[in-house]
Amino acid sequence: MSDMPGRTTAGAGLGNEVEGYLLWQATISVAEERAAEFVRPMDWLTTSQRAEIEQRYVADSLQRARQDLERIAARCRSLRGEYERRYRTLRLRCVGWVLASCAGLVLVAAVSLAR
Repeated sequence: MSDMPGRTTAGAGLGNEVEGYLLWQATISVAEERAAEFVRPMDWLTTSQRAEIEQRYVADSLQRARQDLERIAARCRSLRGEYERRYRTLRLRCVGWVLASCAGLVLVAAVSLAR
């Protein structure tokens, strides 16, 4: 979202926070639905047992989701650093070629004017 034209950095940051919040709320909803589906066939459970199992299922699901998101975020940071280093190298290489080409053109012009 921060790459959208016309957005300020603060606005993009807020947009990313809202998007992250909504994503996490959706993750919670999915975990709660899956927990309810998990205990549904267990007719022998009391209401409190059912609630406890659902709570543990949701907590476990959210912990795993958080670990997955942290792993993905770490990988994204790693890739960003790698791409920035590659881009910097490529940019320096391109500037070098342009400067060498300009120097060559100047040399050719100087030699042709000297004749």
